Amino acid sequence: MSAALIEARQVTKVLGGIVPVTLVQDINLAIMPREFIAITGPSGSGKSSLLYLLGLLDLPTSGDVLIDGRSTTAMTEDERAEVRLTRLGFVFQFHFLLPEFSITENVALPMRALGKLPPRTIAARAEELLASFGLGDHRHKTPDQLSGGQRQRVAVARALANDPPVILADEPTGSLDSVSTAQVFGILRDLVALRGKTVVAVTHDLNLASQMHRRVRIVDGRLAKDERFAASDARL
Repeated sequence: MSAALIEARQVTKVLGGIVPVTLVQDINLAIMPREFIAITGPSGSGKSSLLYLLGLLDLPTSGDVLIDGRSTTAMTEDERAEVRLTRLGFVFQFHFLLPEFSITENVALPMRALGKLPPRTIAARAEELLASFGLGDHRHKTPDQLSGGQRQRVAVARALANDPPVILADEPTGSLDSVSTAQVFGILRDLVALRGKTVVAVTHDLNLASQMHRRVRIVDGRLAKDERFAASDARL
């Protein structure tokens, strides 16, 4: 049996203050290779908070998140930053592309931050990723020259820049129309089926969630349900 790529062990996150607020509580969750996982639940239930903890964008108040079996709470911030760059890719509801850069430069940013490839190789890989998502003819454009669906495809390309095994997506289709939603969801599905990635996506869209291999439901910050389905059961 494969080892977990990400594992949450008794993870709790509490925001301090006069009245402390618990965002997630006592979460145990193992994310395996080649899984297509939906995180669902009511608004304010802690879905995005959990995703940010799994992606090392936030630290738990207690408990631990392991990446490839390594404790991340014991790491320095520089070590966690390297793990984020090499092992994890991120896609957000609002793409967060830098408006002053071309989309090729946006896709290149994670590779530049990692600093392991020469500039010419970085540019070539960025253009290759854009072309694979049907954006090769737009490579010199800035984000404001693209549609919402195109910008989100750029965001997926950027998430893949350093070829991480896991893509974490927070409401990746939440701001898109139905056509663009289908396109972006199809790309995420193909990352699992064709590229062997693991994709974990927070979504309020139960129709999309029904097409994924596994559904994790969060209610009031707690893990309420964790269901796995065979690919033939999920509508892939």
